[in-house]
Amino acid sequence: MTHWNDADLAEAGAAEELDLESERADGTLRAPVTMWVVRSGGQLYVRSVKGTAGPWYRGVRSRHQGRVTAGGVRRDVAFRPADPGEYPAVDAAYREKYGRYTAVVEHVLTDTARASTLRLEPR
Repeated sequence: MTHWNDADLAEAGAAEELDLESERADGTLRAPVTMWVVRSGGQLYVRSVKGTAGPWYRGVRSRHQGRVTAGGVRRDVAFRPADPGEYPAVDAAYREKYGRYTAVVEHVLTDTARASTLRLEPR
């Protein structure tokens, strides 16, 4: 596993949103999807509100790689399923960062959304 450098981790983790482009089978990138991103420890995570049935999530699962842009950081990444043991810390990161959006943040804290938790690993 490749790790984020401190500057990129801090900048991307602090960004309000992240643009995610998943890679198609032919290596081209899909149109970007804007979503929330959270940092937990030395890792960055995203989730699909619609869980594993979400369109962008299905695209990510086809190649497990793509590109993210957040807070001035643009990196090619691998999308790795988070271990369920990581979910509580990721939940806490979502609550802390986006808690002011009370009506919305609860949607990323459901069991359906948790099942789609992906760790973003630089490549």
